[in-house]
Amino acid sequence: MTSFKYAAKKPSGQTVEGTLQAEDRSQAVAELRRQNLVVLRLDAAVTVSAAARTPRFSFLARSPRVSNEELVLFTRQLSTMVGAGLALLESIEVLGEQAETPGLRTVCAQIGSDLRAGSDLSSAMERCPRAFSSLYVSMVRAGEASGQMDVILARLADYLESSQALKREIKAAMTYPVISLVLVISITAFLMLGVVPTFRQVFEGLGTELPALTQFTLDTSEWLKNNWYVVVGASFGAFALTTLFKQTSRGALFFDHVALRAPIFGPIARKVALARFSRTFATLIRSGVPIMGTLDIVADTAGNRVIANTIAAAKESVRNGQLLSDPLGSSRVFPPMVTRMIAIGERTGSLEQLLEKIAEFYDAQVKAAIKSLTSLIEPLLITFMGVIVGGVVLSVFLPILDVVGKLSGPS
Repeated sequence: MTSFKYAAKKPSGQTVEGTLQAEDRSQAVAELRRQNLVVLRLDAAVTVSAAARTPRFSFLARSPRVSNEELVLFTRQLSTMVGAGLALLESIEVLGEQAETPGLRTVCAQIGSDLRAGSDLSSAMERCPRAFSSLYVSMVRAGEASGQMDVILARLADYLESSQALKREIKAAMTYPVISLVLVISITAFLMLGVVPTFRQVFEGLGTELPALTQFTLDTSEWLKNNWYVVVGASFGAFALTTLFKQTSRGALFFDHVALRAPIFGPIARKVALARFSRTFATLIRSGVPIMGTLDIVADTAGNRVIANTIAAAKESVRNGQLLSDPLGSSRVFPPMVTRMIAIGERTGSLEQLLEKIAEFYDAQVKAAIKSLTSLIEPLLITFMGVIVGGVVLSVFLPILDVVGKLSGPS
């Protein structure tokens, strides 16, 4: 007999924890269900000797990170091996041997050690939080409870691939504007600090009154040359203060509000958050994760505190017996189309299918918005660069043209 620690919910919604004895995990799940409990967590108790043999990461040697690309490949391969009937421990050992990075090899070694000590896969992965998110662990735990580990891992790999594809699109779209903006700033700094000052003595030797544009450019160049350290220091100081403020709960909430309400980027940020919410929710529900646990994970992975707070408030309403669509519909964060489709899904029992449709819809919306934004930013940046560079060049040549005009005029 094996001792299992469990956390489960009663029909009233109350969470209970305890231990029970069973031959294996399946028998433990069956016993809890016989008691009319909804299983939230079920872990095999690890003996003291086994725990002593299991390596643990200290504060200085934290569990290593695993890149998103590696995690997708690891999940896909693990799903294939488990589906082919290969033992879980053997699958982890094989994946660890063929891992290309030290991080993944270390993680596989840690998981394998925990599995030999009697732990289940979800608990072993939970001990590597820098490699496996709470969403990942919860879905693996759902696969253990349902006995469909290969199916759950395949769904998880699909989810990770879709999320990664959306991130790549956003990064690719933002690369050109960022590079162009850096070039504009660099060229402007070179002209104001390296080119314009060389014309000051020439203009002073002309002995004529300079045009207002030329005088403004010369004064600005002189100030920047004498106070460049002030500009650099103020820029770094503003960046540091903004970063520190953003790390506070109030600052993070403020910037998340700004991100959703910004004129051009706000609608895109909202659509990205809604797509992530819908896909994560659908994947967890389809994998058998309980609704309360799903809402916790969705709030944690929302990527925006405004949306996370709305989901947390909705969770309390669901705990009190309301439908999820009711509190989401009363908030100003979720569009009516989303809340209506969620309401239809709750009434018809097809919530995960409709959430998938919402995710696909907003994915397409994000791609179209990014494409439109990219085509709009390019001419704006070119115009901005032309105005800055053209203004500096014009201010330099105006006095010269004025002198040439006077010399070529009638004597």
